[in-house]
Amino acid sequence: MSESSLNPVSRDDGFVRSVGGQLAKFAAYAMVGLALVIYLLSLVAGEAGSTISGNAIDYENNAITIALREEPPQLDANRATDASSNVVLAHVMEGLLGYDIDAQLVPGVAERYEIREDGATFWLREDALWSDGMQVTARDFVFSWKRTLDPETASQYAFILYPIKNAEAINRGELPVATLGVRAASDRILEVDFERPTPYFDKLVAYLTYFPVREDFYNSTNGRYGADADMLVYNGAYVLTDWVHGSTMRWVKNDKYWNRENKGFLDEIRTAYITQDINAKLNLFKDGQIVDTHLLSPMLPTAMEQRWQIDRSMDGSVFYLEFNHRDDRITRNKNFRRALQLAQDPNELVYKVLKEPSYLPGVSLFPAWLAGVSESFQKEYPPVQHQINVEKAREHLELARQELGIEEFPPLIMLAGDTPIGLLSAEYYQQLFRKHLGLEFLIDVQIFKQRLEKMRRGDFDVVLSGWGPDYNDVLTYGDLFSSWNLQNRGRYSSQEMDALIRIAQSELDPQKRMDAFGDIQHLLYEDVVILPMYERGISFVVDPRLKGFRRRSVGPEVDYNYAYIEQSSD
Repeated sequence: MSESSLNPVSRDDGFVRSVGGQLAKFAAYAMVGLALVIYLLSLVAGEAGSTISGNAIDYENNAITIALREEPPQLDANRATDASSNVVLAHVMEGLLGYDIDAQLVPGVAERYEIREDGATFWLREDALWSDGMQVTARDFVFSWKRTLDPETASQYAFILYPIKNAEAINRGELPVATLGVRAASDRILEVDFERPTPYFDKLVAYLTYFPVREDFYNSTNGRYGADADMLVYNGAYVLTDWVHGSTMRWVKNDKYWNRENKGFLDEIRTAYITQDINAKLNLFKDGQIVDTHLLSPMLPTAMEQRWQIDRSMDGSVFYLEFNHRDDRITRNKNFRRALQLAQDPNELVYKVLKEPSYLPGVSLFPAWLAGVSESFQKEYPPVQHQINVEKAREHLELARQELGIEEFPPLIMLAGDTPIGLLSAEYYQQLFRKHLGLEFLIDVQIFKQRLEKMRRGDFDVVLSGWGPDYNDVLTYGDLFSSWNLQNRGRYSSQEMDALIRIAQSELDPQKRMDAFGDIQHLLYEDVVILPMYERGISFVVDPRLKGFRRRSVGPEVDYNYAYIEQSSD
């Protein structure tokens, strides 16, 4: 899941993007078809949606009904890694800092802070309370961060705390947890020592892994912290009062929340549906049962027939084929990976196969919206211009066969999710590599939770994977393939990569720091660490009576924290 300077020029953070500059680009790909042209025109025209009736908006109770894409595996912020958990936790919990409606970093539990070269100080507000009325203190952050880094917690996001003094050594089991460079100077003053200069630390603490956990409450849950609604105590705009697993959730306005006059305007948010079925969600929206849904390209004609306002945003996510670099896998061989790289073209995948008008072909791990020093990162550091070359791909495949000492390549495992886009992409690559290289890939389709577990275990040769930003800095993508990052599912390891990431983590000179990211981008291509597939954009519709709703590139993919119901004029 996965940012740059807070300069908003390079990103849309859930707002509708201007389509004027994109029209010519999309039109060049005639295979997208007439539906795309009509779609873009509908965006420009901004036609008003048809009247929607149903249970999505409950005026009497100031409530809305939504659908979640997946069931959160659990809601322990120290261990959460998935987008659905992020959505829920972003509404019921709050960190030291957060984001406002315009995606600008703003105070949260900390009313002010100071970041120095050697550390940081956060002054906590007196009126920050837990949902049971107890004060949120600096000790809650100390306990949370130490717990995240404790090897026994096995947090896959522990790496995001590595800028703190001794954090990495603690997480590796080399130092005791007590040596972590964080302390509560008082109930309201939190002191942090850095391992190395970290000028972007304010952006990190807005991420959910940095959220507080109250020690006494945690101990009272007997190992079930975050497993049910009553296994959490909350400090965000909403409180989770009901959770029927696999079915529904109920979020209720938190009357103890310090900022309730400016955030959390709804009295209740009902997650009455948990489904990945986009067609089901389209029908739920059409019937007025949920307030928003995203759309795939086959759904655009229906949306236009209904005269809905179709919006578009880039959600910040990049998707790619990730190789398993472990010693027992054929994909550890660089010539084998190069063969696959040269046999494919992301443009064909996006424009001829997926045909999603809001998607962009993948050219890099670093998406187009990321800011560099003074312009976009991709403009300042252009990605390698990739070209398909099947003949050369076959040459590399033969070199790989010789180096591996095998007569022929056995079938390989391609791990994929059970979403429509995931299945379509997997089938495309399966057929492509069979046609161009004579390779056989067996598609292993898994539900979300099982796919994550197989990725963690390394039970794949190639996996269709993706990454969304966790915080607003280029490093949120740039350190993904460090040897110490547990989100590096294929266990790629390179001393050169690690050295470049260390520079990017601590360099104070913006130009030198971005130069390191430019080198990381080049190494990712030359070492064939991944094969970029696409940058995901979202076409979506929202009940016109709901205002303040945001889709974001950074933070929760859907944000209702600032949403409110426009009162009827009747």
